[in-house]
Amino acid sequence: MSLVDSVIAWYSAHINYASITALMAIESSFIPFPSEVVIPPAAFVAADPTSPLYISETYLINVAMIVLCGTIGAMLGAIINYLLALWLGRPIIYKFADSKLGHLCLLSSDKIQHAEDYFNAHGKVSTFIGRLIPAIRQLISLPAGLARMPFGQFLLYTFLGAFCWNCILAALGYVAHGQMDLIHEYSHELSVTILIILAVGIVWFVAKKLLRRKSK
Repeated sequence: MSLVDSVIAWYSAHINYASITALMAIESSFIPFPSEVVIPPAAFVAADPTSPLYISETYLINVAMIVLCGTIGAMLGAIINYLLALWLGRPIIYKFADSKLGHLCLLSSDKIQHAEDYFNAHGKVSTFIGRLIPAIRQLISLPAGLARMPFGQFLLYTFLGAFCWNCILAALGYVAHGQMDLIHEYSHELSVTILIILAVGIVWFVAKKLLRRKSK
């Protein structure tokens, strides 16, 4: 049994709001752990009156608590990445990524460079958008720290991105009834759909503003 399988087995036996927060903090840091095995099962279990996650007869309240705890955890992990990058600097971060310990965490300088290129190409908003993109999500906080992004803006964009992603996972957990193969298969497609909807909304908002200015 792999370490991830062992953690999943432990989580299944100790699923509660504290374990959700802790595992999402791990997932959001540089330690590799899939968020798909945390939020979706919790959203499914929350409907069970015997579950520690069942705090209200209103199912949406239980799910809202799961999303909130998952988002808090994700922010804690992201803050760890941000501060490490801010304090240690680029040379040490890249050296760690290529070390044996870094490889055990599934890191590499190429992955860090990919996340940094994405941040440089999309600016500060990438800390929001990147939270919805696999392979970028866990590492996007590092280039934010390296670039010394204002901490308040970092927290805001990270919260919004983590919140959206956890809502996606909770919806998948409800629809797929905890079937992890379906959740893994469609989590990427759903996140892309959300990004498209957001992009269309932003374009519509900007176009509306421009039309108002022209009409004045």
